[in-house]
Amino acid sequence: MPPCPNRIAVRCRMKQNPNIAVLVSGGLDSCVLAADLARRHRVLPIYVRNGLRWEATELYWLRRFLSSIPRRAIAPLVILDLPMQDVYQKHWSLTGRVPGRRSNDREVYLPGRNIILLTKAVLLCQQAGINQIALGPLGHNPFPDSRPAFFRQMERTFAAGIRWRGRILAPYLACTKSQVIRKGLSLGLPLHLTFSCLQPKGRRPCGRCNKCEERRRAFRAASEPRVKTVGSKKQDARCKKR
Repeated sequence: MPPCPNRIAVRCRMKQNPNIAVLVSGGLDSCVLAADLARRHRVLPIYVRNGLRWEATELYWLRRFLSSIPRRAIAPLVILDLPMQDVYQKHWSLTGRVPGRRSNDREVYLPGRNIILLTKAVLLCQQAGINQIALGPLGHNPFPDSRPAFFRQMERTFAAGIRWRGRILAPYLACTKSQVIRKGLSLGLPLHLTFSCLQPKGRRPCGRCNKCEERRRAFRAASEPRVKTVGSKKQDARCKKR
């Protein structure tokens, strides 16, 4: 049987074959996770595009982040499309009526989010011969599709359905966002190039949504209020001095 085209394509993306995929979004947690794992693995970053209102801006900053860090063990970004407009319809992720800064974290729920992301990404991993995939939910995540029991169940489902005998990893499940920030700074990462906003204004964060407030609180808790926003050369210089 000839090699799968996706396996050939992925292997052509880097001199050494990736041995782990990472679902990346452009946010703090997944960006730090990809760089962290690249110290020990050959990483394939995967972005699954669902047609949500912030994705174009998120992808812009994700590409900038990835291009600014050492890339020897990180393959070029793979973008997969799985449009969700027909299912989400009037959901806030499409309409723009996003949860504000005082909203509860449960209000930012995207139905089936990790099922959607993992299904498309694991299919690629199965075809590309990659038997590990990581994603970056944190300990305070309130949603059932971000818990260890869910990931173990998904492993069993993929094993039964497509014979993927791999592992779904969530290394930061015991971490807070401020701990991830400290880890990123200890690795010398340009955290000002990460992006977390539900209603961006052009390429800038709105400063008023749930995710902007969560980011602001996390940097304050990490005692790093200087690196709150994206795109500041002054902040980049301060990070490099650490």
